Amino acid sequence: MYLRPRTVDEACAALAAGPMRILSGGTDVFPSLGDRPLTGPVLDLSAVTELDAISVGPDMIRIGARTSWTRIARAGLPTSFRALQQAAREVGSIQIQNAGTIAGNLCNASPAADGVPPLLALDAKVELVSVAGIRQLPLADFITGYRKTARQQTELVSAVLVPRTIDAGCSAFLKLGARKYMVISIAMVAVILEADPRGHIRQARVAVGACSEVAQRLPALEATLLDQRVQPGLGALIADAHLAGLSPIGDVRASADYRLDAVKTLIGRTLDAAQL
Repeated sequence: MYLRPRTVDEACAALAAGPMRILSGGTDVFPSLGDRPLTGPVLDLSAVTELDAISVGPDMIRIGARTSWTRIARAGLPTSFRALQQAAREVGSIQIQNAGTIAGNLCNASPAADGVPPLLALDAKVELVSVAGIRQLPLADFITGYRKTARQQTELVSAVLVPRTIDAGCSAFLKLGARKYMVISIAMVAVILEADPRGHIRQARVAVGACSEVAQRLPALEATLLDQRVQPGLGALIADAHLAGLSPIGDVRASADYRLDAVKTLIGRTLDAAQL
């Protein structure tokens, strides 16, 4: 069975009738199949245009679930979104950025998903809708493990919601890989810094991906950065204790020890890049 609804209500009604594989850009779904055909009931969201929009409100910025990475990269957004827009330009190739969607990146729940660290740093929430109604979850609670999320089979991710609590912050995203383009991260970091009129940090947000089962904020490091002057060299403040929550694995891309050592350097570089 293949369904291509035109509204969110139609999509939710289909999900309420039974489990279906949700398809939008398909940039994660089809590569995961390898040489196998797509089987089972499919819910194709490509015609649900109401999910493809960025709305800027006074208190919240809403990014529709089907919004492509290209559209995010080109949107006129506050400076605190620079890290997310830099990550958008790192998602695969240009063709993948044109087709891949923000919700697909989150629902795939890969530890190396480029969009997750900058969205964590933005305190993003995930909006889920079903015939029973709408609920919101912090992104940190939505992704529950490796390739696992809190989405129920009757629910559809409808939007990513970002509160406008750090609009004026400067931000940056860096990733480390075996090559420059089209690479799965060895480690990645998103940073947002907001300074007070004295030039001292009054908000600091640091998120790390590809170094644990789920991307994480580093609250101990964030606390250490508070009231520090915004200037190059903040990486010197990073201590091993700040990374205690990370649990990198060893794989074909890098050993666990290398990841842990590399991410410390990468955080320092991202702190500097956020000030440019």
